[in-house]
Amino acid sequence: MVENDKPVFLVDAYSDPVVVRIDGRACFQNSGCLRDFITGMIAQGKERFVIDFHHCTSMDSTFLGVLAGAALALRAATGGRGRLVLARVGQRNLELVRNLGLHRLMIVDSGDFQMNFDKCDRALTQEQQDELASARMVLEAHESLVSVDENNRSKFQDVLSFLKNRVDHK
Repeated sequence: MVENDKPVFLVDAYSDPVVVRIDGRACFQNSGCLRDFITGMIAQGKERFVIDFHHCTSMDSTFLGVLAGAALALRAATGGRGRLVLARVGQRNLELVRNLGLHRLMIVDSGDFQMNFDKCDRALTQEQQDELASARMVLEAHESLVSVDENNRSKFQDVLSFLKNRVDHK
């Protein structure tokens, strides 16, 4: 964990697969930088990603939606060749991943994934977003969850309605 307990994504962008290590809480407040990072890596032709959850203390639906969007973008960009692996996912986080159907879109390892995560030394930084940009990102993330599993629509219908209204009236 980072000294000041601030949640952070540490990355090794030069490895194959690209590695992301989560330290702390993965949530709507810090998911934008991960979305931007993965989008940039896909644009550079990267096709394999591993995200280490060993030090992930919790996650919210926006973060999970960002992961879903990343997996869908990777699939589209690589013609299905790309791989997104969620490694060392603890029991509670595994339940969340399965509850939203993400295990059908990504490779999920709930055991002791054998890989060195020590080279993740670059921290992603979250740029300040205005309220509208933040609402758009959260809306997009939840729409990705619905794309993965239509059953998620009923789980997030209030959030989707609220955010669509917010985005449309700005």
